[in-house]
Amino acid sequence: MAESSNWTFPHNLQPDADSLAYDLDAALDSVVMLRAEVPEDAFTAQTLGTERIGNGVVIREDGLILTIGYLITEAESIWLSTNSGVVVPGHPLAYDAATGFGLVLPLGRLGAPMLQRGSAASVSLDDDVVVIGQGRRMHSLKASIVAKREFVGYWEYLLDEALFTAPAHPQWGGTALVNARGELVGLGSLLVQEAREEGEQLQGNMFVPVDLLAPILDDMLKFGRRAAPPRPWLGMYAVDVDGHVAVSGLADGAPAARAGIRKGDLLMQVGGAKVKNVADLFRKVWATGPAGTDIAFVVGRKGSAIKVSVRSADRNGLMKKPQLH
Repeated sequence: MAESSNWTFPHNLQPDADSLAYDLDAALDSVVMLRAEVPEDAFTAQTLGTERIGNGVVIREDGLILTIGYLITEAESIWLSTNSGVVVPGHPLAYDAATGFGLVLPLGRLGAPMLQRGSAASVSLDDDVVVIGQGRRMHSLKASIVAKREFVGYWEYLLDEALFTAPAHPQWGGTALVNARGELVGLGSLLVQEAREEGEQLQGNMFVPVDLLAPILDDMLKFGRRAAPPRPWLGMYAVDVDGHVAVSGLADGAPAARAGIRKGDLLMQVGGAKVKNVADLFRKVWATGPAGTDIAFVVGRKGSAIKVSVRSADRNGLMKKPQLH
């Protein structure tokens, strides 16, 4: 996930301070570069890499940084860089798997301004926004909201409503999505190839609404995660295929693989209820109870219906825990 910073947006794609009603320079300086190193034997090393580079946003006057969690999961070291050239180490303070948010505590004075949080409700379809990456204007992009809709990720991830923008920012991880008032309304998570509901092929970015942070922020600061019991995790990648939900992959040693579910299986039922699509699958799994719950599946395999019971787990239990030195 390491990426070069030796690039710039064309001038016509960069935000123009004269056309904005807020202090653009202050907003730009609130976004920092984040570099994380992860051990080679970490659970996420194979899928996310051991060197991860992205962005983070200062959201409090004490320097607390909001970032996208996959950048800091299992990190053994983090370095933060500001637009003014300050470089300090950081501590991976918290991660919430349900939203994908992560928090980083700077272990030194950043001197970067905070960006006020707003609400995803403040932006509507076709609204102009700015996507800010670390590096001031040359790494920031004028964009528009092209969709607000459900997002489901095959890795057991689901947002009831995500924000989608275009054109695409090439270093999207942890970028700040800023509305017309200069408020943070979303955090960059993914590059997507289908950003509109109408079927138009359009490359853009998916943002996690910042509204999802407020209900869990205190828990994350206190416990490193939300206080509610963790969702059941299966370690099973699922995709919609021709009206069915199919297993497209399995995490090594994860509950689904241990229970005998195989790649290519069709997931027909959960707890006796028919599975409609991937989003429905995840909602039904999460409704069975907390991590550790036994979940009854009926899977289709080579024309036969097979019953499989999976003892779910807490995904966080497989992760290396950060050490504060």
